[in-house]
Amino acid sequence: MASTKLSRTAGTPTSNKTFTISYWVKRSNIGSAGNGHIFDTFVDSSNRSQIHFDDDNVIDFRLAVSGTNIGRLKTNRVFRDTSAWYHIVASVDTTLGTADDRVKLYINGVQETSFSTRVNPSINADFPMGGTHTLGAYGGGSNYFDGTLSHFHFTDGYAYTPSTFGESDSTSGIWKPKTAPSVTYGTNGFFLKFENSGAMGTDSSGNSNTFTVSGTLTQNVDTPSNNFNTLNGIGVRASNFTLSNGNSSATCGADWETLEGTLGVNKGKWYYEAKWNGSNYFMAGWTSTNFMSKVPTSYVGHTITEPSYALGLNDAKVYYSTSSSATQDSAVWGNTLTSSDILGCAIDIDNGKLYWSKNGVWMNSGDPTSGATGTGAYSITDTATNYFWQPVMGCYNSAGNFNFGQGYFGTTAVASANADDGGLGIMEYDVPANYRVLCTKNIKDYG
Repeated sequence: MASTKLSRTAGTPTSNKTFTISYWVKRSNIGSAGNGHIFDTFVDSSNRSQIHFDDDNVIDFRLAVSGTNIGRLKTNRVFRDTSAWYHIVASVDTTLGTADDRVKLYINGVQETSFSTRVNPSINADFPMGGTHTLGAYGGGSNYFDGTLSHFHFTDGYAYTPSTFGESDSTSGIWKPKTAPSVTYGTNGFFLKFENSGAMGTDSSGNSNTFTVSGTLTQNVDTPSNNFNTLNGIGVRASNFTLSNGNSSATCGADWETLEGTLGVNKGKWYYEAKWNGSNYFMAGWTSTNFMSKVPTSYVGHTITEPSYALGLNDAKVYYSTSSSATQDSAVWGNTLTSSDILGCAIDIDNGKLYWSKNGVWMNSGDPTSGATGTGAYSITDTATNYFWQPVMGCYNSAGNFNFGQGYFGTTAVASANADDGGLGIMEYDVPANYRVLCTKNIKDYG
């Protein structure tokens, strides 16, 4: 959502004393790069309500009147996980007799009680809930949020607890959204599902409080119910990359760097796609978590004796290391690529085989469905199931975009809509039979 916002002009609120904000959020950047506003009710710069991540990665919920915060909760707890979804609920009811009950904050269904700053509003205090309602930015048009939002509710005049909007999964115990909660929204209330790619600001509350989209807002199949792999924004070398587009795009400077994905698997067959910007050096493949834990300061296969394999898109060599040796690269193995080409990266962990494709054609006459035969495969010399495997990229003064099933390279949607055998993911090219995209639903069943 970076450089993008949704906004609408609110009418006279049902109440200035009672409301609820509920949303799911997956952060991309953290720290000062990821401190954008999530939701802002903006009458003017002195009269507003807002909730956002601060530079120090805490949640700050403020309610300001005439330039003074008459209600505020700023957490001690930090939120730095860019691989996970958080469910955040802020509930306000200033009519309540107990001061600490008037403003409440919940994370993943549990009330937050530890705050570095706590300001309780006086009983029956009024807050500025009219003006301009903005998602993804400061109401004045800055401090853009960088990340993904889902199931955004605002209830005007009604205070709800998290159990209205979420519940624990009966099998896993993981907190998950209720897709159709029983909610009264009030005059300015809304429910944004972001389910219509042509009208992302559509209100599903029944109020028709539709938002106007400014900027490029892309729809994403990465949801709280099915979390997809992204590039690891808090990985061991992430600070040397500039990540964007929900951490599906990465740029590195004039030094060799390596970055891994957020999800790992130790069995099964898996597939993703990558595009290179065509400048300098870029590689993509698969790495073991052991390799990444050694904090590599160079390209895949360099110096560290832990398994890692990647294809250089500019020279068609496979760069790799094993548990017994490092600093290796093969002779030319595949095809070179340009910025217009799409690389397919497939790993068959069960049989210890790797495959790469160029624009849907498997290099070295490979057949990812050939199993133990490994027709045209590049073999993993280590026992594959001894390791967890993650997507990996390496680059030097270069950049690339990845599609792990979300359906985009950067902000450009794929031209095709190929899913895996389970119907998950949106890929440019056909996913080989029995291969899966990296997401939590697939990992539960196959990883």
